[in-house]
Amino acid sequence: MRKKSARKKGLNVRKIRELWSKTYNEQGRVDWSHIMPYYDEDIRFRDSIQEIHGIDEFRAMHERLSRRSNDLKMNIVNAIQQGNVIFIEWEMTIVFKGSPNSILYGSSRLSVNDEGKIASQRDYFDLWGDIFDNIPKFNKVYRRFMRKKFG
Repeated sequence: MRKKSARKKGLNVRKIRELWSKTYNEQGRVDWSHIMPYYDEDIRFRDSIQEIHGIDEFRAMHERLSRRSNDLKMNIVNAIQQGNVIFIEWEMTIVFKGSPNSILYGSSRLSVNDEGKIASQRDYFDLWGDIFDNIPKFNKVYRRFMRKKFG
């Protein structure tokens, strides 16, 4: 019997936009539980901070982020699918406890397996630059340093 592709199983650009835009539960807390069923048990995740293997570690990462933030919104700016790979460009507005809003700009590459689940996710973003841009006075010092050293 032939396995269905990710598109036929329903995980596509439209579904990704729908899922990622709902980051809250009915109690007003950051919640990704509706997204977790779309991840493979053996998920491999990597971003500029960490590398994670397995759904338990992946859930724990999301729980840590939920505890640290008062508010979090995802805006999917652009999304394309090429076979079993979905690329999304996003803006994540996050309010860390005791801090002003920070917008992180990034993108993710999602690789979907034959069961229609995300087998790997690689996130790309400039964590410190996007956070430091929201700190008055320090933002200019940081950007001047980055231009001098790297560009």
